[in-house]
Amino acid sequence: MSTPTLHEAPSAAPTAASPAPSAPSALPAAPAPPGGRLTLARLRRLFLEVVKFGVVGGSGVAVNLVVFNLLLHGMSSGPMTATVLASCVAMGTNYLGFRFFAYRDRASRTKRQIALFFAFSGIGVAMESLLFYGAYHGAGMSGPLGSNIAKALSIVLASAFRFLVYRTWVFQHDARRH
Repeated sequence: MSTPTLHEAPSAAPTAASPAPSAPSALPAAPAPPGGRLTLARLRRLFLEVVKFGVVGGSGVAVNLVVFNLLLHGMSSGPMTATVLASCVAMGTNYLGFRFFAYRDRASRTKRQIALFFAFSGIGVAMESLLFYGAYHGAGMSGPLGSNIAKALSIVLASAFRFLVYRTWVFQHDARRH
């Protein structure tokens, strides 16, 4: 009887000359199935997408908070006026960042893409404004620090919605999908 090579399967039943193995074989492990690599690649792409979304979103948050504070505390605008206008200015800067940085590899700019972006962003502004209103008036977060915390929390919560709709419907991978 010959010794099994790497290409031959060992016999199923142990013989007197070869005792039953008590530990796993030391043969090299088979390569991971292609599905595993695809999953890791998808996770990596999703991670990079979240990072890019965060970079654009972070700059949008900065624009949003600066404009908000200028309007509310610098120009004595009303809190709701300040939050809505600041969100709209940030929406414009975010579109440019998403279109030319975060999702530049996605579908080319179309009227449909622009309309979807601003429609979903409008819903995001409404969500953000309602959340801000609840915190500012309902929770009494009306001082300079409290209003900024309320604004930041409302931005973060509305951003989860924005991330999902931007990547799903606005900046699709294939421009032919409608």
